[in-house]
Amino acid sequence: QVQLIESGGGLVQAGGSLRLSCAASRRTFSSYGMGWFRQAPGKEREFVAAIRWSDDSTYYADSVKGRFTISRGNAKSTVYLQMNSLRPEDTAVYYCAATTFYSGENAYTYDYDYWGQGTQVTVSS
Repeated sequence: QVQLIESGGGLVQAGGSLRLSCAASRRTFSSYGMGWFRQAPGKEREFVAAIRWSDDSTYYADSVKGRFTISRGNAKSTVYLQMNSLRPEDTAVYYCAATTFYSGENAYTYDYDYWGQGTQVTVSS
């Protein structure tokens, strides 16, 4: 069973930056795309960003457009999330996800069949 392993979370002041990484445990893992979601305490898991491998199209939630950038590594089993101009409302557990069955905007949790364990991002004011 393939695992998605996230890293890069932590504590940062408002206005700061963090870079999250996610890698599949098997380098030859094949998917249609990968994405990032986040979940704050007491809230639903929400879409943050996604990338589709077929044409490297990227998609973002309105709340992070212009501040976050999703990108992939050389292998299509690694994805990054560069987060700039962080705000306290960005505080959440961030989850990496991969889909092996759907190639669209992939903005919903049900579009994905593999999930990471999550990494905490805390932005202090």
